[in-house]
Amino acid sequence: MAEGISRQTDSTYERRLDEDGRWALSEGGRHFSGKSEVHSTLERICSRLNELQIPYALAGGMALFQHGYRRFTEDVDILVSRESLKRIHAELCGLGYLPLFEGSKNLRDTQSGVRIEFLLSGEYPGDGRQKPVAFPEPEAAAELSDNIHLLRLPILVELKLASGLTGADRMKDLADVQELIKRFALPADFADQLNPYVQPTYRELWQATAAGARRYIRRWPTDSAANGVRTIGDLVDHLPADAALLSSMRDEGVVLDPAKGKPGLYACLVTTDPEVARRYDMHDESEFLGDDEM
Repeated sequence: MAEGISRQTDSTYERRLDEDGRWALSEGGRHFSGKSEVHSTLERICSRLNELQIPYALAGGMALFQHGYRRFTEDVDILVSRESLKRIHAELCGLGYLPLFEGSKNLRDTQSGVRIEFLLSGEYPGDGRQKPVAFPEPEAAAELSDNIHLLRLPILVELKLASGLTGADRMKDLADVQELIKRFALPADFADQLNPYVQPTYRELWQATAAGARRYIRRWPTDSAANGVRTIGDLVDHLPADAALLSSMRDEGVVLDPAKGKPGLYACLVTTDPEVARRYDMHDESEFLGDDEM
């Protein structure tokens, strides 16, 4: 067993990323299209756990990805019970998976070299010390999406907040929560779904995100007939040829800023949601020349 572990560490996924920049760049592109080695590893391990009927919940960066926040990660994090972990090792070691080292609780997919890290129910995120937030039993915390059991969003947020609060090297968990707030427009009262221990931190991040939200704008051409419009609804009435697109933008939360438009030339449409901005060719407000510079 030890010899097998030693052989497989010569071509780990992390080492390939570090040593081959061109491959790492192309692998990053595949990751965001759902075709990286990490995605393949995720599909294989979840399929095996489903076949074995072992309760689990996907956590970490790949859980974020499944929820719709796509960022790169080089491993797969899975929540299981301690009893399930023993069975996983008994059923899978030597059959496409090996421990990272002798006695390791974590495994490596021998096909991809990707690391699979196991979080254990009852243990604590962040510094590992006892606190009001612990890793839950996966059956009670998971939802099914594309045949993968993953942590429900409130549980994922709660665990990341507890981790970022107490883990000196886990500040990225707080950044993840802030990004979730921005990307999904999570409301302030989302905190009510979280453990009281992390509610103040969520509200602080929400306030900071709301105060510092970037504005994305699109200057919509108009003529003098549209002077004085105050809402996108008003603009729809004045520009029937653009009604379908403008109505779609309005339905996704885009608003009109009357103070930023220029009568007879354009109206200024605004969103703080980067996903909406991408869909409607809207750009960061800081990228535009001022009217006096045009």
